[in-house]
Amino acid sequence: MRHTRKRLQLGRFGAWRKATLKGLARSLFIYQSIRTTKARAMAVKPLVDQLISLAKENTLAARRRSFKILQDHRLVSMLFSDIGPRFDKRKGGYTRVLNLGPRRGDSASMAILELVEIKKKERRHPKKALKGAQPEAVDKRPEPAKEATEPIKEKPAQEKKAEVKTKEREKPPIQKKEPTKKFLGGLRSIFKKERDSL
Repeated sequence: MRHTRKRLQLGRFGAWRKATLKGLARSLFIYQSIRTTKARAMAVKPLVDQLISLAKENTLAARRRSFKILQDHRLVSMLFSDIGPRFDKRKGGYTRVLNLGPRRGDSASMAILELVEIKKKERRHPKKALKGAQPEAVDKRPEPAKEATEPIKEKPAQEKKAEVKTKEREKPPIQKKEPTKKFLGGLRSIFKKERDSL
């Protein structure tokens, strides 16, 4: 019997449900705060709390257990080096669920699932964060034109017309090729009217 073994099914079979929860957990560790349905948020909350508890242990076995769920080495290293130490003083309650109200369209109750302690600057994807610091932004606006001391000389209109004509003359003439076969392969000669010979 299934006494006290209630869980949120999310309308999915086992493997699909696990994949949904793993994807939500990954997204939460990457972005620190995600917007999802209330049922999904309540279903993934125990998994996220378990992963953060493993990160606080910081052992090889804990890293392997968390990699089994997250399937990303960079994300696991970020979890153990950054997120785990952030929650050292807490004994539980690493996430919070904030209700948003019904979703337009199907009226599903929406919620924000977020970590209790968020660093605002680390909302980037860990793969991009670990590649290295991006170079400082370079001002790509064009520099204002420097004032010339000499006046700009314009060519007369006749010279411009002469230049345009020389460019047109340089193009080779297009040659039309005559078709090698006659119209309808010479069938017209077969159907000519014969003149009456008297």
